[in-house]
Amino acid sequence: MKKLLLVFILISILGACEKATKNTMTINGNIAGLKKGMLYLQHLKDSTLTNIDSIALKGDGNFTFNHEVESPEIFYLYLDKADNNTINDRITFFGEPGLIYIKTAWNTVDTKSEVSGSKSQDKLSEFNAMITKFNTRDIEIFQSSLLPEIKENKSKLDSLKIISEKNFVSRYKYTTNFALTNTDSFIAPYVALTEISDANPKYLDSIYNNLTEEVAKSKYGKALKEHLKTLNK
Repeated sequence: MKKLLLVFILISILGACEKATKNTMTINGNIAGLKKGMLYLQHLKDSTLTNIDSIALKGDGNFTFNHEVESPEIFYLYLDKADNNTINDRITFFGEPGLIYIKTAWNTVDTKSEVSGSKSQDKLSEFNAMITKFNTRDIEIFQSSLLPEIKENKSKLDSLKIISEKNFVSRYKYTTNFALTNTDSFIAPYVALTEISDANPKYLDSIYNNLTEEVAKSKYGKALKEHLKTLNK
């Protein structure tokens, strides 16, 4: 009996290995404290958020998804806890072939999530960390503008406006430089499209022309090319 069980396990493992290809993305993860819920793997298809796969979780927050990735791109994990609250229940990550591990907690799905195994996600996290600083500065400037002593002082309001504009320009420069210095990463065309799509076409053109062949042929590389065609019409 034990021999038969061992043979069955080996066959199962071999079968799983045969199904996997060089484009297979395997997502393993855990949602700590989750008792029950539906977990969906999603991505944007033709600008519409689409469910790729789903799994019902009961009494165990462990999950696994396998998906053939045509090109590295942004994916989402959405947890439906049947609590009539869709806020803070979606994790955004950059998916690519290989093994990716995601862990979080049922009550802090997006804010406490940790993603490992994706080089593109690591690069995106690096970018987002800096963007968060610019966003935080924007919030600080806005909060200052609401102070009574500032609201009633035109000179101080004008100074804050100048500071805000400088922060905006610095963010644009950082994003442009980030894309230009990471043209071998799938993140480069992605941030160009999502953060500076309205930038001077010559900068976007420079980013695209410096992309590696693999990145240029990716989903976001092709999208950047089409965006440039639209701008140059």
